[in-house]
Amino acid sequence: MKLDVVTLTQDLVRCPSITPEDAGAQEVLKKPLRDIGFEIFDLPFDGNGSYPVQNFFARLGSSSPHICYAGHTDVVPPGNEESWKHPPFDAVIEQGIMYGRGTSDMKGANAAFTVAVSEFLQSNPDFDGSISFLITGDEEAEAINGTVRALKWMKDNNHIPDMCLVGESASPTEIGQAIKIGRRGSLCGELTIYGTQGHTAYPDMADNPLPRLAKIADALSIYEFDQGTEHFPPTNLQITSIDVGNSARNVIPASGRSEFNIRFNTKWTMETLDQKLREIIEQITDDYTLTAGGNAHPFITQPGEWTNLVAANVKKHTNMAPTLSTSGGTSDARFVAPYCPVVEFGLTNESIHQVDEHLRIADLEKLVTIYRDILENTFKP
Repeated sequence: MKLDVVTLTQDLVRCPSITPEDAGAQEVLKKPLRDIGFEIFDLPFDGNGSYPVQNFFARLGSSSPHICYAGHTDVVPPGNEESWKHPPFDAVIEQGIMYGRGTSDMKGANAAFTVAVSEFLQSNPDFDGSISFLITGDEEAEAINGTVRALKWMKDNNHIPDMCLVGESASPTEIGQAIKIGRRGSLCGELTIYGTQGHTAYPDMADNPLPRLAKIADALSIYEFDQGTEHFPPTNLQITSIDVGNSARNVIPASGRSEFNIRFNTKWTMETLDQKLREIIEQITDDYTLTAGGNAHPFITQPGEWTNLVAANVKKHTNMAPTLSTSGGTSDARFVAPYCPVVEFGLTNESIHQVDEHLRIADLEKLVTIYRDILENTFKP
């Protein structure tokens, strides 16, 4: 029976798989893979008091070249459902557009690669190589019991691929505008500056930490960490919160707290950024505490055979030479990058995480064709 990409996408969207719930989404994806011969490995992970996460790995073939498609079935909450044009999990199609949470991010791409594999196998039943799927239910949340742990299992069981395609929405408004070959790192920080509480009428008997906190926030905001690299924009720091928790206007507070986020390129690591932050802070005060870190390190897949293959097939079907981009937030591609070359390409991202998230049916069908030709060229004799 021929797989239909529109129907499969609708079936996936109609599973309200809001992180960490699976709501049957992964079974929807596993069924057609079983039907076309994939071996399925269920990989549920939990631990350290965190919530359980459903993941699976599926593979067809045992030799190289081995291409892996990585995706996620979890979605972010829909927000106010009354604000949606159509219910967020109904997958309604209107004038060539499918509405629903997860359509573009990234259930449409999951369905498209599944259908592309099915079509590829119809004309290449004896292809020489391997195709696999790494599907997680933890991408939109903590990302600690999903792809990162599945990759360790894959390594331990000799399933590491030669190249990986992640179905993230790479293009801003038109499919084909970009493929992502890397992502910036993300460091979150919390800074507390200390003083001595007192009455505002007697400032000489207190030590107000807030002027120092303001100076530090300004110094961090204007600091030029670097001027960027060939593939990355300059590192930037954004103050996201300044909080005192002071409900009395006549009390000098004992401390003030600030939170910030840094998006950084490959000129930095978590450790070198932490050191630089302390240097900036200590020019103003040494009475502080700083906690900073994260699990999103910057990565880059250097342009080469794999990026060229993906870009050539995107251009063939869109008539656009895609930008090799590193923009946007984090993705699970960061976990794949240490193991093999990884490229991200899927649908458009202009509506992801928004009310009325949607995809164009024409884009979805075009994505199937692009993915199928990527497979054809990967396994070309």
